[in-house]
Amino acid sequence: MTRLTLLALLVAALLGTLLLALVLTALALRLAPRLGYVDRPGGHKSHQKPMPYGGGVAIFLAAWLPIVAAVVLATTVSPGWVAETFGEDVRAYFGGMQTRVGQMMVILLGALIIHVLGLIDDLRPLGATFKLIVIVGVSLFVVLIGDLRVGVMWGPAVSVVLTVAWFVVIINAFNFLDNMDGLSAGVAWLCLAFFTICGLMAGQVLVPALACVFLGAIGGFWVFNFPPARIFMGDAGSLLIGYMLAVVSVLTTYYHSGHQTPPYALAMPLVILAVPLYDFVSVVAIRLAEGRSPLRGDQRHFSHRLVERGLGRRLAVLTIYLATATTGLAATLLPGADLRQTITIGILVLMVLAIVAILESPLRKEA
Repeated sequence: MTRLTLLALLVAALLGTLLLALVLTALALRLAPRLGYVDRPGGHKSHQKPMPYGGGVAIFLAAWLPIVAAVVLATTVSPGWVAETFGEDVRAYFGGMQTRVGQMMVILLGALIIHVLGLIDDLRPLGATFKLIVIVGVSLFVVLIGDLRVGVMWGPAVSVVLTVAWFVVIINAFNFLDNMDGLSAGVAWLCLAFFTICGLMAGQVLVPALACVFLGAIGGFWVFNFPPARIFMGDAGSLLIGYMLAVVSVLTTYYHSGHQTPPYALAMPLVILAVPLYDFVSVVAIRLAEGRSPLRGDQRHFSHRLVERGLGRRLAVLTIYLATATTGLAATLLPGADLRQTITIGILVLMVLAIVAILESPLRKEA
């Protein structure tokens, strides 16, 4: 497949899902209030009036349906017909799709379970422990049956534990990050964009293709969710986009790149996801230090701490976008980096996070 053909297919996937997500989110915006599917004020929530849910449903359908369609086509259409209709370049990609049908079905089923879990939680809040058990179960299913792994060089047992832990952390990180208008969706969009770039640089096809489908699905919702938001994604969306990021990041680190680049280059997902991971780790640390459950919601997130320092909510969100974009740009250098360059990139990322920590630190009271 020529690079031009691949880029054309990726752009088509992104624009197609973007348009579908825009339409579905607009429909959800109208239907959710009539169905009573709304997020009401109270508790640790900061909005003052009921806000429609449904953005998560739009994201799910906009991403899930095209992938289901691709799987159906891969199992029903002959490669010969594809070659005659679209040419040999597209046939090569189609053949690659056929080899991944089983894995895609596992990924799709995992996405469905995670989405339904979030949907139920939006309608009738579930306990944090129950949600965690389901997330761990889905992660095990995807890792074992779908054969998505990281750290394979350390043996099967270590690889399974590491990958499941990664899924659990990333899913919860984006769920935690959904605490301010446009934040979780915007950060996820930026991270997926950089995974697309890194996947293309590593000569991959599946990772950029999945990432572009997810980019379109999240982007269509993001238009309606950028502050001031008109619709929320709820856990049905935030858990789902965390799952999407976990899948894409594991595929990026395991397939091809892990065999063709030095082991330390596998730090690329950590660099791209440095900001949401920072928020997750800092929030968990604060809650544990205060003797509270790390899974119980509050307003102690990175974004809230920036607002407490005097930033407006939109500026706080934009600041986090910029920090994410900075670490993401650094990650694009890793596929071809040597050890010295990798260490330099790691130090730069730590410096960005240190600046973030300084910006959000409590104001000192004058004596």
